[in-house]
Amino acid sequence: MALSDTRFATRRRALAAKLAGQRVDMMLVTHLTHVRYLSGFSGSNGSVILSKDLTARASTDGRYLTQIAEEVRDLECLEARDTAVALLREVTGPRRVGFEADYVSYAQLEKLKEAAGEDVALVPISGVIEGIRLRKDPLELLRLREVAELANSAFAELIADGGIAVGRREYEIAADLEYRMRMKGAERTSFDTIVASGPNSAKPHHGAGDRVLERGDLVTVDFGAHAKGFNSDTTRTVVLGEASEFAKEIYGVVLEAQLAGCAAATPGTALVDVDWASREVIEKAGYGEYFVHSTGHGFGLDVHEAPSAARTGTGVLQENMTLTIEPGIYVPGKGGVRIEDSLIITNGVPENLTKLDKRLLVLD
Repeated sequence: MALSDTRFATRRRALAAKLAGQRVDMMLVTHLTHVRYLSGFSGSNGSVILSKDLTARASTDGRYLTQIAEEVRDLECLEARDTAVALLREVTGPRRVGFEADYVSYAQLEKLKEAAGEDVALVPISGVIEGIRLRKDPLELLRLREVAELANSAFAELIADGGIAVGRREYEIAADLEYRMRMKGAERTSFDTIVASGPNSAKPHHGAGDRVLERGDLVTVDFGAHAKGFNSDTTRTVVLGEASEFAKEIYGVVLEAQLAGCAAATPGTALVDVDWASREVIEKAGYGEYFVHSTGHGFGLDVHEAPSAARTGTGVLQENMTLTIEPGIYVPGKGGVRIEDSLIITNGVPENLTKLDKRLLVLD
C-alpha cells in the first residue's frame, strides 16, 4: 500500500495553515525528510515550494524524473539540478518566502539570496513541519509496526541461533544482525549498529569494534531497520556465561527505570516528567552520575526526531506520538546496561512495538 496523494495534500494543508502565523506567503522545503513527508518523493535530490493558498510545486534532477512521476502524482515537477534555486527563481514578488533555517547552510542561503528577486524576502522558519510530524497518521503507525517487527524478529533469530557468543567479534555480530534484517526486507539500517561488549558496554555509542567477546561480558546491542521510509530503534543487553553481582544489580535498576518510564508515557504527561520517571529510579539507586543521556526520543521518518524525553524536554505527550524509553547505566571500566523499547502513545497504556523479553538473558 503506497501513501496516497490525499494524505500528502492533507499534510501540505496543515503546513499552509501554519504559514499565516509565521507571516510568510510561501515555504521552500529542502530537507529531504520533509520533502518526502509533504510529497512522497524519496530521491536524494529534491525540493518543494508551497504557497499558503495550497498551490505547490516539486523539483528534482533528470536522474529522478521517472521516480518522481511514480511517487508524486499531484504536483507539477520542475527539472533542475539545484532544485531550491530553480523553484525560488520562479517566485514573483512581493513575497515573503520561508526557508528551513535548521537545514540550510550559510553557503546555501547565499545562493538562495542570489536567486530570489528583489521583492522576495527570505524568512527563516524553524520547527513548523516538525510540529506537524509529531502525531503520526494511521499509515505511518502501520509502517512503524512493520519495521519494528522486522528488526526485532531478526534479533530474536540471532539470539536463537547462538549469534551472540564467546569468541565472536563485535563487528561479526553487527554484520550478522544487519544481514538478517536485510533478508527480512530492510532497505538499510536506521543507524550504525552498536555491539558493545565487556568494558565497551560502558560507552553508550561505542559502535562495533574488533573486540572478541568473553565469558562474563555484558553485551549491549542497539539496532534498527529502515524500510519504506520508516525506522525502528531497539536496545537489549545480555550477559555471556554467568552474570556477576554487578551485572545483576545494574540490570535490575535499569529495568525498573525502563518500566517506570514506559508507565509514565501517557497523553498529557510532560516530557520532562517522563524523563524523571526513569531518572529518579537510577538516582535513588546511587547510579545517577552514570545515566548520561536522555530517556527517549520520537521516531518515524527519522530515527531520532521530536519529541524528546529529557531533563530539558518541553511539551507534553499526545496520542499517536512516538517515544523510545531507553535509560542506561554506564560505569567506566566495569560495563553498562541499556534497555530500549519503542512506544506509540495511546489514550491508555502505550503500545509497545518492541516484542522482546526484557528479563536478563544469560547466554551460554
